[in-house]
Amino acid sequence: MEAKRSSSPKLRRPVVHRLRRAALIERLGPGLITGAADDDPSGIATYSQAGAQFGLNMLWSMVFTYPLMCAIQMISARIGRVTGHGLAANMGRVFPAWVVMILVALLFIANTINIGADLAAMGAAAKLVLGWGQHSFTLGFAVVSLVLQLFIPYHLYVRYLKWLTLVLFAYVGVVFTVHIDWGDVALRTVAPRLSFTGDMITMVVAILGTTISPYLFFWQASEEVEDEEADAASKSLLEKPSQAPRELGRIQWDTYLGMGFSNLIAFFIILTTAVTLYTSGKTDIQTAADAANALRPVAGDFAFLLFSLGIVGTGLLAIPVLAGSAAYAIGESRRWKTGLENKPWQAVGFYTVIGLATLLGIAVDYSPIDPIKALFWTAVINGVISVPIMTAMMVVASRRHEMGQFVATPGQRVLGWAVTAIMAGATVAMFIFS
Repeated sequence: MEAKRSSSPKLRRPVVHRLRRAALIERLGPGLITGAADDDPSGIATYSQAGAQFGLNMLWSMVFTYPLMCAIQMISARIGRVTGHGLAANMGRVFPAWVVMILVALLFIANTINIGADLAAMGAAAKLVLGWGQHSFTLGFAVVSLVLQLFIPYHLYVRYLKWLTLVLFAYVGVVFTVHIDWGDVALRTVAPRLSFTGDMITMVVAILGTTISPYLFFWQASEEVEDEEADAASKSLLEKPSQAPRELGRIQWDTYLGMGFSNLIAFFIILTTAVTLYTSGKTDIQTAADAANALRPVAGDFAFLLFSLGIVGTGLLAIPVLAGSAAYAIGESRRWKTGLENKPWQAVGFYTVIGLATLLGIAVDYSPIDPIKALFWTAVINGVISVPIMTAMMVVASRRHEMGQFVATPGQRVLGWAVTAIMAGATVAMFIFS
């Protein structure tokens, strides 16, 4: 008996460590899902264009944007977890209501157009694989997404979203179907050949606008609130400061992992199209479906299939985030009851916005609107509204009146204001070079 007692602590330690790691992985969610949703079909189209037009010389952008993404998303998550309210609600406490409503309205317009473009890309990808039914698949994907949001409780729904992030590994798999000079990849990532032409500057602006998008800020902040409300033992950090070390550490880990996952996949999309389409002279890529179709004769049927299925999977992940972030923003600004954990009849306004955004997205697909122009104007709107939204976020995150002792760290404030300034410059460049 004595021998058993003396050995038991050693046996328990590995078990405890494994349980802690499992609990941490189980609690990952807002950051991971936000990062994965950033690689939506519209983003895939942008990254594909970057690789097809400029080869390996755009890989550096994924390294450059990573710390910027982490900083701004960590700040948005921090605001939600500390205050127990989403971004729109917090902005409403600092800025006039009409300012918040204008920003929220622009977000809704941009998200709706983005939903339409994503649905169109998903339908086009399905048609490429099966040879029929583009509009039928578009409608079907929209209905599936809407039904899941309306009738599946959040604590169950989030599990599906977590597993759905795995479809992004399709873009990692594509790389291993072709020959790659990894030494050249490493060299061009740290020492790209930049021409500073109007086309390249416009592409950099497009990558910034695609990678750092306002809907991601609203979603991650609101999902922190959603997770906190779903856990009976959790409170906002202003109410229960003792939870801060664990929760802020978890947010940091979750965001680093989620944004790293996002940029890693984007890196591989650029790499895939660079070593296939760019090297074969197929540089005229307008949509994600164009990229998938162009891959077929260059990289083979398997690469084509992986790329196409990835478009559908990422769309199913991104559409709830786009519709949900708009609903959170409008609902919080109007002081409605919000949250995916509620039943539709318990949060009528919130779910009405989700339904309306999805239905208008379908209308965009069926309308004569050019999807490429739609994507362009979405980028313009996102570029314009990202600057005031990030400015408002930084003001909120730096105010003790709203954040108490949990104001953003000095490092977060430096990077947060830096990304705001960079996006302001990107907005100006977008208007100059578009």
